[in-house]
Amino acid sequence: MRPLSRADTSILGRWWWSVDRLTLLGLAILLGIGYVLALAAMPGVTTHITDPHTLAMIKQILFLILSGVTMLGMSMLSLRQVKLAALGIGIVFFLLTGFTLMHGTEVDGANRWLALPGFTVQPSEFLRPAFVIITAWLIAESHRTPRFPGKRAALGVYLLTALVLKMQPDIGMTFLFTMVVLAQFYLDGMDMKWLGIACVVVVLALVYAFFFIGHVHTRVMMFIDPPKGSQAQTALMAFGNGGMWGLGPGEGQVKHFLPDARADFVFAVAGEEFGLFFCAFIILVFAAIVLRALFRLLAEPNLFVVLAAGGLVVGFGLQAFVNMASSLSLIPTKGMTLPFLSYGGSSALAVSTQMGFLLALTRKRHAGEGA
Repeated sequence: MRPLSRADTSILGRWWWSVDRLTLLGLAILLGIGYVLALAAMPGVTTHITDPHTLAMIKQILFLILSGVTMLGMSMLSLRQVKLAALGIGIVFFLLTGFTLMHGTEVDGANRWLALPGFTVQPSEFLRPAFVIITAWLIAESHRTPRFPGKRAALGVYLLTALVLKMQPDIGMTFLFTMVVLAQFYLDGMDMKWLGIACVVVVLALVYAFFFIGHVHTRVMMFIDPPKGSQAQTALMAFGNGGMWGLGPGEGQVKHFLPDARADFVFAVAGEEFGLFFCAFIILVFAAIVLRALFRLLAEPNLFVVLAAGGLVVGFGLQAFVNMASSLSLIPTKGMTLPFLSYGGSSALAVSTQMGFLLALTRKRHAGEGA
């Protein structure tokens, strides 16, 4: 198969020479690490195909493959197609997020999941990338169309979404949505006075959550004074056991005592089995993806692209930070997955949609193309 040349005008050829290949490489590395951790985080070693651990491992690998295909497909969309896809996804998954309030599967006192035959899905994870695109579209349109109330509409979309998430309740996801929309208004040139007021409101909301939402209060108190044998202490033990180079793939023991080793604490599994340098490499890859996207946006003339891509990459970076920081006991534990690395098909597909949108938005375009 001959390599693609710049003269190739096929869909694949145009995509290859316009996509940000460094970001694509970083995401491919994360998918590869996710594959390795899908093998390492399984609590048992077996070769029997019908063993539940083996089936879970195969299932996750298949989801990672599907996620890669989804991300590549999304990255080929034009700006107009990105908007339309986000609108469709946003409507469907907003309704499904609301549906969880009545028919969701309750976990730790929250209704965030929908149980489907052989599969569970957290609709808010898919709603997030669509939400980012829609609010960016509304804000940017307020600059293009005189008297269009785009900023007020974006704020209304945020408040409605935050209300539904609060009712689940999902404080972590609400916080993530809030930080993303604040980042978008900041990129749009929001007056620092209003930004300061918004930050004060966020702090007051977190204080309210601590005093009046039971599971939030419990997690914060366990962070301040962790009981012996808590998940946070067990995760730290995993990092200590791993040292610089780790115990080796499949040799970790702490994962046997962590109920969420494959999801919320997969970073601890990486630390125990592959060591400090491997964890530092993971952090470096996440940081490189975020910084690469932000630096590319400095020269981007399209406001919609700046707001949408900026919101997507801020959400991606914050999600990774929250997961890794909670594993290291730097912040209270929060049930938030590590993008592409944590176990779960719903999470992997949602993140692949999000980063597919990012790749589509940051492709090189001719002036005025696909607006």
